[in-house]
Amino acid sequence: MEVFFIASNKNGQPINEEIKAKNVLVIGPNGEQVGVKAINDALTLANYAGLDLVLLNPNSDPPVCKVMDYNKYRYEKQKQQKEALKKQRASQSELKEFRLSPVIDIGDFETKLKQVTKYLEKGDKIKLVIRFKGRQMAHTELGKDVLEKFAARLESISMIEQEAKLDGRSMTMLLAPIKDSK
Repeated sequence: MEVFFIASNKNGQPINEEIKAKNVLVIGPNGEQVGVKAINDALTLANYAGLDLVLLNPNSDPPVCKVMDYNKYRYEKQKQQKEALKKQRASQSELKEFRLSPVIDIGDFETKLKQVTKYLEKGDKIKLVIRFKGRQMAHTELGKDVLEKFAARLESISMIEQEAKLDGRSMTMLLAPIKDSK
């Protein structure tokens, strides 16, 4: 009799001949409990079903094995891990701070705009800061104009989370990326 198994196991759970226990508690492909079987009988059951025998709990007495399609099981597990990682990344968006000047030159303005665009597309929040020096405090409206122009240029990819606000010698504004509705 030729034994044929579907899956190959690379550094995962022991499957098929890799299971070293003499007797195992077998769970069928539909979740029904088959009972305690010798490992050879369990492998034969899995082979007749055209599936794999996967060791789920090696620490119990007797060890628990399930008859299932191991490749499909592994694929579903990887999919869940990717989804969890994606959710984790979404909740960990960083806050990047960019300093501007109330008398910023057009070249510097464009450079900062490109950098901020890159971070917004990555999903990070942006904190724009203008620090007023000396007599610039008499013309804080110039700084506010710079922040508003900056936000207006980015309105297609971001939204203003916090309007420009003067705090001591600094004026700050928070921008957040617009969430894609995919």
